[in-house]
Amino acid sequence: MGALIGLLTGIGFVFIGWAVAEPTWMPRRRSTKTHRLDDLLARAGLSEISPKSLLGVCTASFLLVTFVMAAFSGVLVVAVVFGLLAAMLPIAVLRGRATRRSREFATLWPDAVDNLASAVRAGLSLPEALQQLGERGPIGLRQPFEAFARDYQSTGRFHESLDRLKVRLADPVGDRVVEALRIARDVGGGDLGRMLRALSGFLRDDARTRGELESRQSWTVNGARLAVAAPWIVLLVMSLQRDVVAQFATGAGLVILSGGAILCVVAYRLMMWIGRFPAERRILA
Repeated sequence: MGALIGLLTGIGFVFIGWAVAEPTWMPRRRSTKTHRLDDLLARAGLSEISPKSLLGVCTASFLLVTFVMAAFSGVLVVAVVFGLLAAMLPIAVLRGRATRRSREFATLWPDAVDNLASAVRAGLSLPEALQQLGERGPIGLRQPFEAFARDYQSTGRFHESLDRLKVRLADPVGDRVVEALRIARDVGGGDLGRMLRALSGFLRDDARTRGELESRQSWTVNGARLAVAAPWIVLLVMSLQRDVVAQFATGAGLVILSGGAILCVVAYRLMMWIGRFPAERRILA
């Protein structure tokens, strides 16, 4: 067991070092997995964190929990199982943060569009109306629009500033608003205020409908999480008694733990698939 723990330690340090400093001799390639992690970090509002840093945190979590559980239970198989669960925890936290951020933005966008409509009606140009959202808009949306104001003031390029705004927002509703404003800027005309008021009403109705659906879906999601977590909580409690948990150190115990983990993953994904509803896709992201 000591040799195996030493091997895991060495592999963990290699992964952590790889995440912190990428070798300069390797060509940088953007894989599908990296793209997904980039998108997840952006939706969570943490685009300044690189995917490799996130993988380093997952690796460190795996090693820490594996060592603690190995010393606690004395069974390496059980320690590795809890280590894998800990490695997935940062991803789960990011997904929860991204979901909460998306819900918060959905409630703020109607007020932001109303603010834009009022500014346009007061005689401000569209870039000026967008810039004033960084000062007078909803608090949760001020930071991206403050950055937009800095970009536009430094470059004077409206479309490029809008593209950077979309990257900072990383929000499907934000994509719709930005593209609507881009079209309004290109086409021009005197119907911009009317279009913004119609867009505000549509976003408010959409947010209300989606909120009702999510509230009805919550019992399915919570039930799936409870069903998946229950067996592992029982196993954690069993780890208090080494003579009991030592039964999992055998080949049969390994099969039981592996089969249970696979069944939990399949059952959780199935429950989430049954209770899902169509997710909004980003426009021209």
